[in-house]
Amino acid sequence: MTAPTTGITATRTPLKGWGLWRAWPGNIATLWRRSLRFRTILVTLGLTAFAVLVACVWMALAIQNDLFASRKDQVLDDASQARAAAQAILDAAVQSDGQLQNVMISAMRTLDERSSAGLVAAFRIGPPVPDAPQNFSSDPTAIDDVLGEGLRTSVRENPDWQFWQSIALPTDDDEAVPGILVGQQLEVPGVASYELYLGYDLSNAPQTLGFVQGTLWIVGIGLVLLISGIAWFVLRSVTTPVGEAADTSARLAAGDLGVRLPVRGEDELATLGRSFNAMADSIESQIKELADLSLVQQRFVSDVSHELRTPLTTIRLAADMINDQREDFDPATARAAELLNAQVQRFEVLLTDLLEISRYDAGSVQLELEPTSLAHLAEDVIASMHQLAEQHGSDVRLVAPGGYTPVDMDPRRVRRIVRNLLGNAIEHGEGRPIVVTVDSNQQAVAIGVRDYGLGMTADDAERVFDRFWRADPSRKRTIGGTGLGLSIALGDAKLHGGELTVWSEVGRGTNFVLTLPRSSVALSGPSPLPLDPGEDSTAPADELGLTQPLEVPYATPARDIRVPDASDREGAS
Repeated sequence: MTAPTTGITATRTPLKGWGLWRAWPGNIATLWRRSLRFRTILVTLGLTAFAVLVACVWMALAIQNDLFASRKDQVLDDASQARAAAQAILDAAVQSDGQLQNVMISAMRTLDERSSAGLVAAFRIGPPVPDAPQNFSSDPTAIDDVLGEGLRTSVRENPDWQFWQSIALPTDDDEAVPGILVGQQLEVPGVASYELYLGYDLSNAPQTLGFVQGTLWIVGIGLVLLISGIAWFVLRSVTTPVGEAADTSARLAAGDLGVRLPVRGEDELATLGRSFNAMADSIESQIKELADLSLVQQRFVSDVSHELRTPLTTIRLAADMINDQREDFDPATARAAELLNAQVQRFEVLLTDLLEISRYDAGSVQLELEPTSLAHLAEDVIASMHQLAEQHGSDVRLVAPGGYTPVDMDPRRVRRIVRNLLGNAIEHGEGRPIVVTVDSNQQAVAIGVRDYGLGMTADDAERVFDRFWRADPSRKRTIGGTGLGLSIALGDAKLHGGELTVWSEVGRGTNFVLTLPRSSVALSGPSPLPLDPGEDSTAPADELGLTQPLEVPYATPARDIRVPDASDREGAS
């Protein structure tokens, strides 16, 4: 079964083109709000990227420190072994003038062979000593550039210690590479002690570190992408059924009661699908029962109303005849004849309204469109209800800056709306002025009925169009009515593609605005008349009087409608 649509539709605002980079922030924000999959993947991607970034930075720093420490220890051990070999040569040498210099050269050669140092230098400690070998340096310029006084002082004062410092080691192509300079003492037995310095090239360490860090970043990025892919796959398996449930719910809300969720497997989502389908079956069954019951009620009201018209016509004719002869009766009987005639007329109006409501419920109402001037129609309605307004002490004013151009409408239904609104204003206006305003713009025409009576609360204003609803049930109707007038008026307005709205405030009165489109196109844009009358309602209503000029919040001055008593006394329903 497919139920009539209820006006509930599920629509998605389309995203702007991704080719426009200026639209990206808005598109991303829209996806963030309405896509659980996008939001979860983005959060997972962000958190994973942050975690991998922290891990990679920590590992890179740790590897860098460990690599440097390992290379430093290696260099110190190499320098210590090379120094020990050179010292052994010096200790075993035969001490003679000619031999010491040769032995020192041999020791320096051994240092160069036994170590991986690229820079070797030896400087005698203390004043010149006879027969002591000369200072030695493989690159005098380089050693002068990298050797600091602090290191030399430490080496001189601590013969048994080994010292080192990080340096920028010059190369043959006038560049500098990272290195370590190791300083220690070398002793020529019985002659002198020497400062021994070995410079090591560490340029291969940054290359190794760069390779390791690059590998870490590649692995980290791959890990982020892998986790994002896994998260997308897992979320897709979860959000796809959720999206199907959302689409199915939207179709169900739009009136497609036969739609159901596909059920796969035995997991929690399958349980949710079965529960949803059971709920949809129950809703379909209940709506079908309610539709059948509503159809029965509509047929009952329609049938009863039609069946009552024939006897009611007979009763109406008899009541009219009795009422015409009431002057020949005694006062009590004459009064009874008047009451009978009035109640028969009211019953006839009620029956007519019930028939109209049943037509609306059955969807069989049709418009009979004619080019009609809303301003002239309002003037005719005011003239027809002039005597009724005088009986209640209300002064009706018409303000019509626009609305004279004929517009296609059903004049009978629009006239009924205006009569109903004006009748309510007369009944509830407390004898104060009533302003009827007509205006138009390029898209619509509108008429407003403004009274300065007691007004209504916001809750009452929301229910004012309900059938048989009354704001004050204890208040007696003074001009008849069935309680269906505003409900029928709202239906007539919607049938034209227009709207009927109300503004009301306790102590400030009420304002109804009927807006009708100039064409068959739905209303767009504001009404020609504002719903809230604004500052005109702030003045005390008692100061307005009944015949004093009334200032209204529109540009055209008011004009009083003064016509002879009209024969049509039908009150607002």
